[in-house]
Amino acid sequence: MSYSLDTVILDTKSNGKPKSAIVLCHGYAGNGKNIALLANYWRDFLPDTIFLCPNAPDSSTTKKGSFQWFDPNEKNREKTLSNAIKSEAKLNKFIDEVIEKNSLSDDKLIIGGFSQGCMITLQAGIKRKNKIKSIIGYSGKIIDMDYLDRNLNSKPNIYLFHGDKDEIVLPEFLNESKKFLQERNFNIKTKMFKECDHRIPREGVNLGLDFIKNFF
Repeated sequence: MSYSLDTVILDTKSNGKPKSAIVLCHGYAGNGKNIALLANYWRDFLPDTIFLCPNAPDSSTTKKGSFQWFDPNEKNREKTLSNAIKSEAKLNKFIDEVIEKNSLSDDKLIIGGFSQGCMITLQAGIKRKNKIKSIIGYSGKIIDMDYLDRNLNSKPNIYLFHGDKDEIVLPEFLNESKKFLQERNFNIKTKMFKECDHRIPREGVNLGLDFIKNFF
């Protein structure tokens, strides 16, 4: 089965028709294979779930075979947002394909990711008119709060994780995102990991799995 974004697909462990789907998005200068390591672990505990890990639409100049959802070094806020919106539109098209091609309803879908992947799925998921089940994000933030505030369309469950020693996406962004979402009556959970930098720790992998298993 083909999709509009190049994608690492991990079919159901049961080899049956998917009863749910999880889309995981990689961070800056990564690719679908990177985030598929997380999917491969979770897959063992969710045998009827299909996992899809797309490459971002734009290549990164950092290294061959790496991709980006937007340029993190762009200083112009409006240009950053514009580029993110373009990627978000492509991601949402991809999500629509996942739902349609696997004959799923929106409430059988979870999206999420790491760093930029967390950022783009937060924006995409909240802007979708049809509510998905959940968004799960590691080491990210809301790209532009003013823009997102004007484009709130649905309120999926959200769980955000962050390391307190993160120097790439600063840990205060977790509290900013939490405050923003709580004030708008989202069901939002957060977890700050001690002595953790810009990565997904083992505890985060397991807590994320526990969260997802509540729904699927």
